[in-house]
Amino acid sequence: MAAPMESWGEAGRLLSIALQRATRAAERARQQTEFAERHERLAARTGREFHRSMAATHRRIAERHLTTASLQHSYAASLAAWSTGHGDRPRFMAEVAAACGTASAALTLIDSDLNQLAVATSDQLARDAQDLEYVLGIGPAREAAEHKQPVLASGAALDGRWPGYGTGLDSLGLCSVAALPLKAPNGCIGALTLFDPLPGRAETGELDEVAGAVTDNVLLGPDADPDLYGGVDLRAVVHQAAGVMSGRTHCSVDEALALIKARAFARGESAEAVARRIVYEAMDLD
Repeated sequence: MAAPMESWGEAGRLLSIALQRATRAAERARQQTEFAERHERLAARTGREFHRSMAATHRRIAERHLTTASLQHSYAASLAAWSTGHGDRPRFMAEVAAACGTASAALTLIDSDLNQLAVATSDQLARDAQDLEYVLGIGPAREAAEHKQPVLASGAALDGRWPGYGTGLDSLGLCSVAALPLKAPNGCIGALTLFDPLPGRAETGELDEVAGAVTDNVLLGPDADPDLYGGVDLRAVVHQAAGVMSGRTHCSVDEALALIKARAFARGESAEAVARRIVYEAMDLD
């Protein structure tokens, strides 16, 4: 679907912001590279491990800024096409997925109790797959966030590790996942899950770089936009529906939330779809 005329101005605004962010990320990468080179010269002259360590740190930060710049440039290119009336409104997560060698990726923000707070996806397939984990309460994103380690699984190992999850992915035509923790200074804020990634990509460390760039620079950095440019969906309606059900059935909110998820799984629907009906029905009754 082409962008309607009233959306062209928004596309231009987002395009300008993306290009500015790409420029700033590239400049930060240049600065970090200069810092690294300075410490490398000092290490060569003094032989001190401190300078070697600092050089490596600055090199790593520079790489993440370069990855961020690349993501922003790709997003800007998609916005430019949309601004001229070509294609649907682009999703930033689609660029993240492409950088990771897949078409389907989901970014999930998770709290300290491992509850999903929000999700951003590259496409509907990724959304359906991530909804499956949300409904079951088990899966790769939750495990990656809990243990702060990458999680890789495919084929029969999926159901062996998370009962029901592999069967659900198979029904969506997916057969493998890779989940990377979104590590922050004070812990882990979620996970980046890739569906059917190219074989071997997870082992190279390349995917960790993308996850790190998204965490450090897109979600938490100087140009942070936790809403991912309008792409994040808060699971607020599900918690609202759980509150409604709790009040009407006199069960706890946690029990109500479990019932909503169970109903969604039984009907093959998203938890949001079930939750919206509960809220609408409550509004009609009131």
